[in-house]
Amino acid sequence: MENKLTDIKSALDLIKEGDTITISGMSIHRNPMGFIFEMVKSGIRNLNFVDREPGLGLEILLQNSMLKKVRVAMATLEWFGMLPSFRRKAENGEIEILEDTCGAFIAGIRAGAFGTPFMPVKGIIGSDLVKLHEKEGTWKIAEDPFSGEKIVLVRAIIPDVTIIHVNRADAEGNVEIEGPVYEDEYKARASKKVIITAEEIVDRSYFYKRKPNIYAEHVTAVVKIPRGAEPTSMFPLYDADYDKILSILGMT
Repeated sequence: MENKLTDIKSALDLIKEGDTITISGMSIHRNPMGFIFEMVKSGIRNLNFVDREPGLGLEILLQNSMLKKVRVAMATLEWFGMLPSFRRKAENGEIEILEDTCGAFIAGIRAGAFGTPFMPVKGIIGSDLVKLHEKEGTWKIAEDPFSGEKIVLVRAIIPDVTIIHVNRADAEGNVEIEGPVYEDEYKARASKKVIITAEEIVDRSYFYKRKPNIYAEHVTAVVKIPRGAEPTSMFPLYDADYDKILSILGMT
């Protein structure tokens, strides 16, 4: 099997200007922060970003003007409120915003993961979001062939690059995530390239009697970054560093 272990610089080279990216975790939990901080230094710009409920990772990308378009259902830091850079840049017209819903995003990323062109979702017809997405070409109202009712088809979401921080990975790219997985399995299967950053690199034999959360066939590169989610949390290793998060937000 292929050895996919590499360094951060080589992994960064997988991301190109104009790519659509997504990241692991949500809000203040298991964001690939170590890699994102290196992205900031690399000078990569003009990226598109898509996710369901991103948090600190998105805030850092926005603070450093790395994104031109953002498609999300929510952009919050739990009790710390909405991402300040998201609000400011949206209100000032500095980035393009496409508001999503949690259900529609999950439908789209599942379609991407399953290799289907779209997935149906109910409950959003009547929302102004339908018009926005129809104009964008990401949703389409169709007729259910069984009931004749109107239904929304969500076009498959296929990111160019997904960056996922995990507890353990082997050199081939098999991955173990402890605690909530969120949509990370779908993201890995849907994406064209997958960069795994891991707290720990284990021997291939570790997965002989364990089912990986993400299989090697979906992974492009593996980078060892201990404590790579800080200052977001990494179950069960460390909690979120709230003081550091407040400092990043300029709230101290």
